[in-house]
Amino acid sequence: MQPNIGLEKDVLKQDNILLNDFLSDLHVVYIKTRKYHWNVAGPNFMEYHKFFEKQYKAIEAEIDEVAERIRQLGGTPLATMAEFIHNTSLKEDSGKPKDTADMFRNLLSDHEQIVRELREDVDKCDEELKDAGTADFLTGLMEAHEAMAWMLRKYLS
Repeated sequence: MQPNIGLEKDVLKQDNILLNDFLSDLHVVYIKTRKYHWNVAGPNFMEYHKFFEKQYKAIEAEIDEVAERIRQLGGTPLATMAEFIHNTSLKEDSGKPKDTADMFRNLLSDHEQIVRELREDVDKCDEELKDAGTADFLTGLMEAHEAMAWMLRKYLS
């Protein structure tokens, strides 16, 4: 049953496409952050281990929120790794674990890319699709990724 919430069927479809793309990005950065949590080493191991855990738990919560927003808008969230990889704009980090600075740089790059894409999606939802609810939802998520990027940047300063 399609929601009757004042948004045309085409708007709901476009919302769900961009939300599923974001959901895909979240899964890739989540897996990368977990990988770094498991593989970080060195004199500041415990601090970094806990830092990465805090970030992946925040991303995990976002994944659920985005999937639920997709359902609220009558869509179906993507749910396989193949779909996530196909729809993400981020790159997986395959191979051997990186050194700690590379871990921070890779995650910083991903979060900044997510912020840039969310900024475009917020504008599209607000201006083109006239969906203030999804624009507001994405704005909050964008701010969360700005904060994550800021924290990563501080480790590299």
